[in-house]
Amino acid sequence: MTNQGAGDAFVLFERVQKSYDGETLVVKDLNLSIGKGEFLTMLGPSGSGKTTCLMMLAGFETATHGEIKLAGRPINNIPPHKRGIGMVFQNYALFPHMTIAENLAFPLEVRNMGKSEREEKVKRALDMVQMGTFGGRRPAQLSGGQQQRVALARALVFEPELVLMDEPLGALDKQLREHMQFEIKRIADGLGITVVYVTHDQTEALTMSDRVAVFNDGKIQQLAPPDVLYEEPENSFVAQFIGENNTLEGVVKEINNGVALVELDDGELIDCKPVNVSKPGERTRVSIRPERVEMNKARLQPGAHTLKAEVLEFIYMGDIFRTRLRVAGNEEFVVKTRNAPDQRRMQPGEQIEIGWLPTDCRALDA
Repeated sequence: MTNQGAGDAFVLFERVQKSYDGETLVVKDLNLSIGKGEFLTMLGPSGSGKTTCLMMLAGFETATHGEIKLAGRPINNIPPHKRGIGMVFQNYALFPHMTIAENLAFPLEVRNMGKSEREEKVKRALDMVQMGTFGGRRPAQLSGGQQQRVALARALVFEPELVLMDEPLGALDKQLREHMQFEIKRIADGLGITVVYVTHDQTEALTMSDRVAVFNDGKIQQLAPPDVLYEEPENSFVAQFIGENNTLEGVVKEINNGVALVELDDGELIDCKPVNVSKPGERTRVSIRPERVEMNKARLQPGAHTLKAEVLEFIYMGDIFRTRLRVAGNEEFVVKTRNAPDQRRMQPGEQIEIGWLPTDCRALDA
């Protein structure tokens, strides 16, 4: 989905700020526009402002400054229960004394819906999360994964146009978590609802989202579709936070025709794509993804740049091999290779040559 203009935004944050003590801003001048039917993830470390933004949208926190709009109308002064927004939290917040069906019927009763219509909607919501036969049980009789499905069904039961999810899969084990990521995405796409999802798990963000907003220090550092975020990080923070990343420190020597010549701290010269460096003499942190580095000389493409490396460690991970190298003085340089029939397992102590294309190597802020 393309970046939405403010005119067709379903959710709009305009110059929103939030401070809890009147001095420190936890959210700084946030402008964000989310399209109808979009799945947007707010991703960032603890304390970066992402959950505060979600809570302001839900109505559990008030913006200190700025405007939040939903479907074109300001909602700053509308109480949470009148915003018509579905919520799913990490702790499922189910009522323990009610059955699953009663838990789901509750948001419908609050909206004064008739009994037969309530029953029909509850059944549909439970079927949607494959929990149709569990209506008579209580939350304590369900596993964590089943409770999470029920919490999701309860958020969807009154057919909201917007659903907010705060770390909803945080308590689940890896396999179930991955399964639920695809499940939530499938349901959201099928219903055409708008989802704002908060997580600090980057794989989750990349797997599920149409766009990801990477938060740090109360600001959005980059807002882009997952592939752009991963392949074209705009600064060092995003490069480090999303996926695994190799960095080499150096100084820009020259910039010509969209190529930066960088002298690494050990004296090696390499060509890079200048991203947020603009002139010779600037310090830079060069970023290269582990899977873009080639150790097999036969596979190197024309124009590839090569450097000498020493193998420090080889780790077998099943589908991939992870080899840690010493490159230009950096002992944490990692190469990931697919476990293919022709892929050789490197031995610690081996001296090899590695290479990559200059376009895969980004000169970022130091």
